[in-house]
Amino acid sequence: MKLAAIVGTNAEFSYNRILLNFIKRYYAEEIEINVLEIKDLPLFNESETETPQVISDLAKVIQEADGVIISTPEYDHGMTAALKSAIEWLSYNVHPFTGKPVMVVGVSLGKQGTDLAQINIRQVLDAPGVDAFIMPGHQFLLSNAPDAFNEDGGLKDPKSVEWLKVCMTAFTDYVKTVTHRGGDLVDAIKWDAVYDNLVIGFGGAGATAARFAADNDAKVLLVDAAPLGHEGGNTRYAAQLLNSGEDYDQLLAYYKSLYAPKDYDEEMLATYVHGMTELPAYLENYLNVKPVSAKNDLHLINYTLPEYPEFNGHETVDFTLVHKGIFDASLWKVLRQQVLDRQDQIDIWLSSPAKHLIQDPESKVILGAQIERNGELLNIRAVNGVVLTVGGFENNRDMIQNFLGATHLTPLGTLYNQGDGVRMGEEVGAKLWHMSNYESLGILNGMVFSVPEGERGYYINPTYTKLFTGAIFLAGDDGSRYTKEDEQNRHGHVYEQGQWHVVRPNEHPHLVFDAQQWQALKNDDQSPYTDWFEQVISAATIEELAAKIDADPQILKQTVHQFNHFAAAGEDFQFGRQKDSLRVFNEQGPYHAVAVNHDVLNTQGGPQRNAKTEILAADGTPIPHLYSAGELGGINANMYQAGGNLAECLIFGKIAGENAAKTKTTHAVELQSALPKYGRNDIAEQDDLASIELKANQYLGQSNEGIGGQVVVRVTMANNRIDNVEIVRQHETGDVATDALTQLPQRIVAQNTADVDAVSGASSSSRAIKNAVKDALSKCK
Repeated sequence: MKLAAIVGTNAEFSYNRILLNFIKRYYAEEIEINVLEIKDLPLFNESETETPQVISDLAKVIQEADGVIISTPEYDHGMTAALKSAIEWLSYNVHPFTGKPVMVVGVSLGKQGTDLAQINIRQVLDAPGVDAFIMPGHQFLLSNAPDAFNEDGGLKDPKSVEWLKVCMTAFTDYVKTVTHRGGDLVDAIKWDAVYDNLVIGFGGAGATAARFAADNDAKVLLVDAAPLGHEGGNTRYAAQLLNSGEDYDQLLAYYKSLYAPKDYDEEMLATYVHGMTELPAYLENYLNVKPVSAKNDLHLINYTLPEYPEFNGHETVDFTLVHKGIFDASLWKVLRQQVLDRQDQIDIWLSSPAKHLIQDPESKVILGAQIERNGELLNIRAVNGVVLTVGGFENNRDMIQNFLGATHLTPLGTLYNQGDGVRMGEEVGAKLWHMSNYESLGILNGMVFSVPEGERGYYINPTYTKLFTGAIFLAGDDGSRYTKEDEQNRHGHVYEQGQWHVVRPNEHPHLVFDAQQWQALKNDDQSPYTDWFEQVISAATIEELAAKIDADPQILKQTVHQFNHFAAAGEDFQFGRQKDSLRVFNEQGPYHAVAVNHDVLNTQGGPQRNAKTEILAADGTPIPHLYSAGELGGINANMYQAGGNLAECLIFGKIAGENAAKTKTTHAVELQSALPKYGRNDIAEQDDLASIELKANQYLGQSNEGIGGQVVVRVTMANNRIDNVEIVRQHETGDVATDALTQLPQRIVAQNTADVDAVSGASSSSRAIKNAVKDALSKCK
């Protein structure tokens, strides 16, 4: 086999050149590899009518090779200008890449490898006029380049060598496939499992898509990157409200106002709104629950119902719920159970992130995906289609900076939305939309008390007014106020210059308050959250406080002076905060501050889809056999109405599951589960209680009412009293349920009853623990 290896930079010294030369030496006895340079190529100029000889010579070498390896550094999240120019020459008058198998590798100085550059190259190589056959998956990303090679140019890390060997084996097989089978990958790829459908992401949308695909006779593999007990995506953490409304025309007018002045897909919006009017019937017919109306059953008229009463059609806005409760994962548990009820049709893999979609380079059909399972990369065939339901990119710092314009945002929901759907969509040429749109929630127009990066923020309902009533205000990076602290909740959107938009995040904002305010906050026994007390910064003067919070002393001093003027006048001339929420700062210190962060509830952007949930390519045509639902590339283009995303999960999740399940082949395909060592259902295997040891006077109890599903306890009895309560299995949310998991068993033992007070802020977990204990006690009578 003969391969051409292109050094993707014109730099005199390059670690990518070192990598290609290492590959050449390592495979010298098996493969003839010709390392090609682009450093002497002229800059592409379309005015040149004649192809330069150096370009023709390069094209000839590529044309005569069986395949091509391109090794690239990453500059500004993309390939080098020199490499882009070379590809432009090689797709202008000459086309050596057409039908040519290509593998992309890369070396970078930083920690992330060349992931974004490789995505960039894949998009360009797939462009008309280039038309290369890019090997799916098997990315070789080498980071920390100065430490990666020894003095002889060899790779130091044995694991890197082993992964390179895996990638090279895959590529040589790929070259043989493309060369000898005309680019038809289906029969050539070694499939580790074959299903009708693959659903990537086990949240509300994924659960819905998998369930409806199964109801249409599809055998489904449902995968998620989250470990057991953390599946559920943002659906698990949401308020469990489904936006709905009885009047189609009014609701349509309302949503058109929400999306204005942005463009939107009229057919998709009509499908969405019609679905929302049918949600009560949906819950009865498909989820077997009696729907609850926020307006009619709960008489709930508050700041989210409707979120924009200024807009036409707001009168019909309602919420549909599965029961009379919110923020308790109730809807998620119903959707999750629908999946578990179909275990004969749906296999579930957790801790199994999707790495790449597998696309036929000629037809562009999505054949399946590569899933990482137990440290192995498995090729999963999806005969009739793949559904992407992996959520957004709330936990991807790079995407947040590039698409949202913030340095970092604190997530309120799942920690496993890493932008995988955006990345995989880009790799197969998907068109992106709504990438700059996101929602926040909580106090101060979407803020939380500061937590370390990588942790979830603690949501505080904006109805807790003491954080914006009194001698207290929000100071931006320089010490000035930058938003109305008591703004009505609109998922972080504020009104300025005729538009509603999310507040532009500051880097290190702080709440600033005086000693009287601090004392009142500490003494408030109704405070929903007190952990932040330990983070309070104190100083004798405003100037000293400014230095401690990295603000400009003169600006912060002027801000306090101005705030006092507004409070004394009884009117906030700057932002219009309610006059009864203003109090003059005490003249004498100390003064205090606490760090807060801007949060993100969810992002809305991703690969664009149509009303049939088909993901669209850059030219607007559907990518065959690829679908999506939920927040990934959702319909919400501008302002947001509470409950809209969960409604979208159910409405478009159903459409995606049904359309993905439709037979796409003219001949029967034999389905094949993965080898037994990979397992079939990670949840069902954990639900078996037979392995839990019981001694004399010990009893097991369980409840499925936890946020994470099943909670199992072991109760020990002695002298007709509860002697011990052990929680032997649970998958609750750690940052919320920790106190309940530790305190409730002690309370139950001390009071000899399961009827103890719940732990504040963990009502669902508390209820599950108490009911599991009651279940155990019922068995010892």
